[in-house]
Amino acid sequence: MYAPQFDYHRADSVSQAVQMLGRDPDAKLLAGGHSLIPILKLRLAAPSAVIDIGRIDALKGVSENDGTLRIGSLTTHAEIASSDLLRAKAAGLSEAAGVIGDPAVRNRGTIGGNVAHADPASDLPAVLSCLGASFVIEGPRGARSETASRFFPGLMTTSLRDDEVLTAIEVPASGNGEGSAYVKFAHPASRYAVVGAAAKVSIRDGACAEASVVLSGLMPTPVRALGVEQALAGKPLTDSELSKACSLTAGCLPDDEVLGDVFASAEYRRSVAAVWVRRALAAAAARAA
Repeated sequence: MYAPQFDYHRADSVSQAVQMLGRDPDAKLLAGGHSLIPILKLRLAAPSAVIDIGRIDALKGVSENDGTLRIGSLTTHAEIASSDLLRAKAAGLSEAAGVIGDPAVRNRGTIGGNVAHADPASDLPAVLSCLGASFVIEGPRGARSETASRFFPGLMTTSLRDDEVLTAIEVPASGNGEGSAYVKFAHPASRYAVVGAAAKVSIRDGACAEASVVLSGLMPTPVRALGVEQALAGKPLTDSELSKACSLTAGCLPDDEVLGDVFASAEYRRSVAAVWVRRALAAAAARAA
């Protein structure tokens, strides 16, 4: 199917993109195109204009400053997956980027476009929520920052206003005794997460000082497995302790909110979630150690 007709504009700076959005609130931003173009072709969106921000160099790249990793919103999944800095200090994020779609998607798709799309089966919203990421946003009222819990309020919805641009994602860098990981059961056709699990752990004196576990593919937004996190606090991350904590996974998922489809029912997703949570925690714990 062909996309509906629209005007095309190219922005050479973030401020210019913000001005264009302000003049036309029905316009959509185009980065890598792997989220927007399919929606246009399916006629699920009919913007009056498309604003291409793909050539704004200020929105690209990975850097570190004072223990914070900054990833420009136009940084591609392939660049994130291959970044030595992210492999060392945000392994779960690098890992998640490396299993998105196929090589064509990873080479063109961007982190900003991915999270702005906010698909519940996407990998990055869950892992960024798990890592405590902040989302840096610029608009006509200036710059602001949002936590992951506020940035993803609902199904395929973000806190971005119509005249704002997501410019970067900031993630705390892992230190000694900390590790993160992401694993998923991927749909064989789309490679989206049927069930995905992101985990981060901090180990102090041989025990779990802090744990973060976030699931994707199960609910309209990334969901924290708070019961699992609490069960691990102060415990050694042995096989038996991990098994006991992960057995609580299903109880962290409200019955009436778990997603289901023709490929995997809500009941199935609930039943296998603990398996993927355990794998993610085991990998994170190994990296922390």
